[in-house]
Amino acid sequence: MDRGKRKSRAGVVVSNKMNKTVVVEIERVFQHPFYHKVVRASNKFKAHDEQNACNVGDLVEIMETRPISADKRWRVVKILGKGKLSGHERPKKREKNEEEQET
Repeated sequence: MDRGKRKSRAGVVVSNKMNKTVVVEIERVFQHPFYHKVVRASNKFKAHDEQNACNVGDLVEIMETRPISADKRWRVVKILGKGKLSGHERPKKREKNEEEQET
């Protein structure tokens, strides 16, 4: 039985703080129809991760599925690549005491 064509997207995991749920950010680049400037836009989707296998920064493929909760309509199909840091994480700031000792 064919379920029909389901949407599939690839994105980066930006949060995995919820149980069996990850937030995936999908970035797209397109040319504005009137101004002809290249514009970067992003969307965030909550996706179901049954094994809690995804970490922040991972590149994942998500697929549209039945509603799992009020916000979740996507599920993680596979992890395409493991990431170290995402764009949302920054290295820790150095404290003033450390800076004074180095100079």
